Amino acid sequence: MVNFIAKNIKHLREQKELSQEAFGEILHISRAQVSTFERDCSSPSIDILIALSNYFKIPIDILIKNDLTKANTTGYITLRNKRILFPITVNADNEDLIEIVPVKASAGYAHGYDDPEYVEQLQNIKLPFLPTGKHRAFPIKGDSMLPMKDGAFVVGRFVEDRSDIISGKTYIVITLNDGMVYKRVYNHIEEDNTLTLASDNKDYLPYTVSIDEVLEIWEFACSINLQEYDESELKISSILNMFNTLGIELKALKKEIL
Repeated sequence: MVNFIAKNIKHLREQKELSQEAFGEILHISRAQVSTFERDCSSPSIDILIALSNYFKIPIDILIKNDLTKANTTGYITLRNKRILFPITVNADNEDLIEIVPVKASAGYAHGYDDPEYVEQLQNIKLPFLPTGKHRAFPIKGDSMLPMKDGAFVVGRFVEDRSDIISGKTYIVITLNDGMVYKRVYNHIEEDNTLTLASDNKDYLPYTVSIDEVLEIWEFACSINLQEYDESELKISSILNMFNTLGIELKALKKEIL
């Protein structure tokens, strides 16, 4: 396996605009040791790797296995107090690409979401009409978010700042306990550090998750439906959407009529 640690130490130090001597003082090592690491004449001990990881807030495996000179400053996000390599994938023409999480891989996404090797093996598509930002396509399961059909894909834009979550909008939410879900989200972070996740299909009850359990959140950008609607489904979906938009509960309407 190729080891990029020497190249990465020099690259990250220069990004911080630190001399080898100043960087050595931060890590409690000599300037000469920094120089030998950067020239790949010796390898850092595990204690120094931990110190590097803590200082740059980048996991050790990414420091070792990934060429960080190829990622600009926008190629990182902060997840659970670690800077994760999160480059926007581009094609040969420098056009942004969207990773597709297939149905078969969706069950393991919560374990592989921050692993560059997992992300690299995902297939890509190009949707040139989307605005700038990091996008990913996720498969939809079940009927909790009608009229979205089982087997459709939702393309989401990555939300790095949780304070940007807008109550009432739909998001793909990746959590520790529930994995991947597509829900309408209500932001209660300021009140009690939670999100309420609600289905548009009222057969499913809303539930609350702690923001600390949320691994990733992706704002709805567009959907890709792989099945054709028939006429009856469209009529039902239109009626449901109308009531949801107006905020009218069918039970309340029925009680009013009676």
